[in-house]
Amino acid sequence: MDLTVNEKRLLSALAETKQTTAENLAKKLDTTADAVIQWSHLCADKSLVKLDRKVTEIAELTIEGRKYAAEGLPERQILASIKGSVPMSELTKHPLSKIAIGWLRKKNWITIDKGLVKVNENICEGADENALKNLVPGTDGCRELAKRGLVSVTEKISWIISLTDEGVKVAESGLDLREEVGTLTREQILSGEWKNLPLRKYSIDKLPKKIYGGRVHPNQQILDEIRALLFEMGFTEFHGSIVQNSFWNFDALYQPQDHPAREMQDTFHLAEELPLPEGWEKIRDMHLTGGDTGSTGWGGTWSEDVSRKCVLRTHSTSLSIQYLAKNPNPPLKAFSISRVYRRETIDPTHLPEFEQLEGIVMDEGLHFGHLLGFFKEFFARMGFEEVRFRPGYFPYTEPSVEPEVWVDGLGWVELGGAGIFRKEVTEPWGIKCPVLAWGLGVSRVSMLRMGLKDLRQLYKSDIDWIRNSPVRRV
Repeated sequence: MDLTVNEKRLLSALAETKQTTAENLAKKLDTTADAVIQWSHLCADKSLVKLDRKVTEIAELTIEGRKYAAEGLPERQILASIKGSVPMSELTKHPLSKIAIGWLRKKNWITIDKGLVKVNENICEGADENALKNLVPGTDGCRELAKRGLVSVTEKISWIISLTDEGVKVAESGLDLREEVGTLTREQILSGEWKNLPLRKYSIDKLPKKIYGGRVHPNQQILDEIRALLFEMGFTEFHGSIVQNSFWNFDALYQPQDHPAREMQDTFHLAEELPLPEGWEKIRDMHLTGGDTGSTGWGGTWSEDVSRKCVLRTHSTSLSIQYLAKNPNPPLKAFSISRVYRRETIDPTHLPEFEQLEGIVMDEGLHFGHLLGFFKEFFARMGFEEVRFRPGYFPYTEPSVEPEVWVDGLGWVELGGAGIFRKEVTEPWGIKCPVLAWGLGVSRVSMLRMGLKDLRQLYKSDIDWIRNSPVRRV
């Protein structure tokens, strides 16, 4: 029978007593109890030893428990202060009343009638009070004290290791306890010394232990791939705050202040407010009358107070319009991969927060065909060969479109929205040429690329799934 040197040492040490604890064996072998248990399990697999696991509860009074052991439980202390009966208003002045009154009622030690507290008769010492004097793990009193945080209960696990009949035979057969050699030196090979060394045996049938190195989360890998692709296509990246006022999140995008998307059931509203930027009056006029664009606007009323109120950004288009306001001159190609927040009902395809890819292209002579061409090129590089477009509607683009890709097993899947910014959006900032804009749910792109059926898997800390997902190289 092939045994390691540690297994032989274990059997040799056990041969003297036949049965002992892991701690005693650890002292004999000058090692740790954990190492002894590991070697014992290896010997148990070969029917040479038997392991018995014993669990012992250890109960100890906490600092508060030791205090009450000396002074009595709060309910016993406050009971001693009541002479006959006392008004509840008077009793609540006692420093222990917040803790004790509930226990007094639970134990039926008092009766409260019309605001008057009266001590009941025949009050006996309870199991918890007995436990304070004589703490025995596993008893009702000890468990009651543990619930109150007056006792801490821990488990001590001990192992009894004993030789089997087969183990006795092997231990008495004479074991070679010389240290095995696992690595040969050059000198040992050249001199031939290796022939007389106790070499460690190896099994070529056993697979080596799998080693998992650190890696980037699969979803982050795809986001990095998208980012690298857009850099390759000549885009620059922009960023912005998660918290936006309604001016940038809605008003600057020509979304009326009574639009349903602004309701509480769709948007996370915050108590904070942020000031309006310089030139906000042009946005107000655009909503009310259409400004100088020839549009009639939305009419109705427009409130500065509503515009200042903050929300968690519902789309990263709020970042796009701010970037355009700071960079109104063409040419421009920019994108943002940002997390956005909406009051969605959680299900396999919807989450209240997710990543959105926002992109803008501004230049003279751009038209709707350029937008469709970009999507075909982008999705093709992302691995989606078939792309089609459906007409869409968004308050801030005209014309608008919703791109869809074909996924085997799912059919056509919509991935976002796009269009050309309306003049009501761009002209207040001095932008005179067309701006192509789009917002894509890249979390859904990641889900499709990985073959997942539930969007929530992207955000779970499932270490096995993360380890075994294919590595994607950008």
